[in-house]
Amino acid sequence: MNKFEQLGLNPSILKAVEDMGFESPSEVQEKAIPILLQDDTDMVALAQTGTGKTAAFGFPLIQKINADARHTQALILSPTRELCLQITNEIKNYSKYEKSINPVAIYGGASITDQARQIERGAQIIVATPGRMQDMINRKLVDISRIEYCVLDEADEMLNMGFFEDITAILSHTPKEKNTWLFSATMPKEVATIAKKFMRSPVEITVGTKNMGATNVSHEYYLINSRDRYAALKRLADANPDIFSVIFCRTKRDTQKVAERLIEDGYSAAALHGDLSQNQRDLVMKSFRSRQIQMLVATDVAARGIDVDDITHVINYQLPDEIETYTHRSGRTGRAGKSGVSMVIISKSELRKIKSIERIIGQSFEQKDIPDGMEICRVQLFHLANDIKDTKINPEIEPYLPSITEVLQDFSKEELIKKVFSVEFTRFFNYYKNAPDLSSKNAGGVASSDTNSTRYFINVGSKDDFDWMSLKDFLKATLDLGRDDVYKVDVKESFSFFNTDAAHTDKVLETFSEFKHDGRHVNVEVTKDSGKGNRGGGGSGGGKRNFSDKKRSFKSNSDGGSRRRSGGDSDSKGRSRGKKTGSRNKNIESSIKRRRSKN
Repeated sequence: MNKFEQLGLNPSILKAVEDMGFESPSEVQEKAIPILLQDDTDMVALAQTGTGKTAAFGFPLIQKINADARHTQALILSPTRELCLQITNEIKNYSKYEKSINPVAIYGGASITDQARQIERGAQIIVATPGRMQDMINRKLVDISRIEYCVLDEADEMLNMGFFEDITAILSHTPKEKNTWLFSATMPKEVATIAKKFMRSPVEITVGTKNMGATNVSHEYYLINSRDRYAALKRLADANPDIFSVIFCRTKRDTQKVAERLIEDGYSAAALHGDLSQNQRDLVMKSFRSRQIQMLVATDVAARGIDVDDITHVINYQLPDEIETYTHRSGRTGRAGKSGVSMVIISKSELRKIKSIERIIGQSFEQKDIPDGMEICRVQLFHLANDIKDTKINPEIEPYLPSITEVLQDFSKEELIKKVFSVEFTRFFNYYKNAPDLSSKNAGGVASSDTNSTRYFINVGSKDDFDWMSLKDFLKATLDLGRDDVYKVDVKESFSFFNTDAAHTDKVLETFSEFKHDGRHVNVEVTKDSGKGNRGGGGSGGGKRNFSDKKRSFKSNSDGGSRRRSGGDSDSKGRSRGKKTGSRNKNIESSIKRRRSKN
């Protein structure tokens, strides 16, 4: 007997379940479905992404809906267009033998008029993203005043994306006596607030523990020099030839940059971020689902709701700003009972975050070394051998075999094997034969060797309201460099030091040759200061150098007088007093924006 029969589902739903090949309910389905079928209750269900939550609320919803009534009886809110469409398609599949049930997807990027027309024809179930739903309510294109069921799917992701106000406004248009079912992977305070405000004594079920990561996902971290991050990513890809992965970056710019570099280096990769049009996004996701793309480089927001089976690896190229987001990232792999790997590439300065993540997910990380070149060659050779072993012989090759045999008749079996495998081996061997060890014992925010690094002096410091983080951001934006391209930032009172790769030296000096900030000159020079003793990302340590002629913030301007810092007064030595922090930050931002607009 199919185990779904024991849950109390109607024969029509069981028939659809059988068609889809489901045999046993997942844990969240086993716990949630009987309660939702038997009782009119609110529910909070905590379970990881990929554990079958859609069926857990979809089956009871279909069974409770009055198919003969055409008004909207249920609203499902989900964070993204992809997840919205996916839920709608699954509801259609579950209700395929309930011909009168009509679920409609409401999301941005499509015609609002067409969507309103579909609702007008009769939609018992609306699946919507919060932004588009709120828009339709404001335009009076939808009526949810009579709904009986409201489902908040991936509630933590919706709130993490800033939809709290939208959700609150939407729920204010729904009746108080409805049943609300909240499904979430984690239980941050915002989710608890929603539950407390809009739910009545909800039943709570938990699969695993709160905020816990999926148990069938292994977690690994790789400690590297921050400037070796991209090289480490390539090695991890080469060491896993069958990789089918999502690579997470923090910003849209880094996402695009990493994807472009991977494509240039011959990998099947693509970027997914907020600057893509809906059509571009659809094409990328279609290619990823069909495995034309092996490595999808994405931001956290763009990846919300991605539901693609058989992802083998999640690679955290950069850790998220909010540590809790790691749970969502790692949940993209290890789905439907399959195993997966979540990899983190970090520098020494980020190492403390690993312990924080371990506490959140209730699992330990394993530290591993970045594979060396010869290990990658070995992996690739055995991968090729298995590919050849598993290849089905195409009968269409038969007519060509005599000619091929004639060309190769002078070679023994051993010689042929060597030649065939040398094609692949030589490519990787030539690339990796002189490759450095990326798992350096000196890994951290600095390079293992300073021979390819340039140290600079810049005549701004803490009295100009810079700390190492704000100065690093200012330099990155001004020079148009990546997050890891500026490092060893050391801020003193009236001057500072920083490093870039030697390849950027000309660009740095050229950019600051005649650079003015708010009408004042900013001077940058190459220095022999080694930066030893600095903390990885910056800090107060550093070597000494006599800059007695540099200990003023800016050069005097052309009229020979000292320019006054906006927002405060200047004393006789040109130092400024008064309100400076807010205006200084605004001036920095405006300067960055002016330079970006010119570029």
